[in-house]
Amino acid sequence: MRTLVISFLMLFIASNGLSQHKQSGRIVFVTSNQETYGDSNKKTANHFGEIVLAYDVFVKHGYSIDFISPNGGAIPIGYISKSDSIQNHYLNDTKFMKALKNTFRPTAINPSDYDAVYYSGGGSAMFGIANNTTINSIAEAIYRNNGIISAVCHGTAGITNLKTKTGEPLYQGKQISGYPDIFENKDAAYYKTFPFSIEEKIKQNKGEFRYSEKKRDNFYVIDGQFITGQDPSSTISVATQVVKTLQNQ
Repeated sequence: MRTLVISFLMLFIASNGLSQHKQSGRIVFVTSNQETYGDSNKKTANHFGEIVLAYDVFVKHGYSIDFISPNGGAIPIGYISKSDSIQNHYLNDTKFMKALKNTFRPTAINPSDYDAVYYSGGGSAMFGIANNTTINSIAEAIYRNNGIISAVCHGTAGITNLKTKTGEPLYQGKQISGYPDIFENKDAAYYKTFPFSIEEKIKQNKGEFRYSEKKRDNFYVIDGQFITGQDPSSTISVATQVVKTLQNQ
């Protein structure tokens, strides 16, 4: 009888298109506490759309999400489009907005609990992430455990210093996308506060930087365990490809 019950439950799960992995999977989002461009007075933020559009894809596929930031606690959000129904939905989701006000410190989580890491963008992402050794160690551990490293737009800045156990760039020889230099205004005050160029940093570390010469082109690349997108238009695609890759493992 017990065997019959177990067989029935497994058949029920399969017939409903579910899997044990989907039910128990977890993804960690990396965000930034930075409120200004460097030491200037010019405000910046995490890109709200790049957070919520990816979040929406993941939770609809059964994944649980945790947010981390270098200091934990509240993170600045911006680049909000209230005309976007998904963004509007989460702006009014008390539980979700509370999570953004109470992000975890990196030391509070266990990398082995997660199937993937996702770096969202916005100007804030250029600061406090790439050189955070604890965040880097989390992503590196997830990668070693056959997990996915994903990023969108300026979120790619966060992966630039990831290393193998032997000290080699983790993405050496891999195709990586992010916000390219051709779309940055290098003469602008905001850009002069950036600690580095994402494109140049990836190239210096022997990665193959890829991008479309068109903005908002839904451009993204998949190379092994790396799934990265050029700008906000690729957010949903990157998240969708993360889910597909995890489900096919």
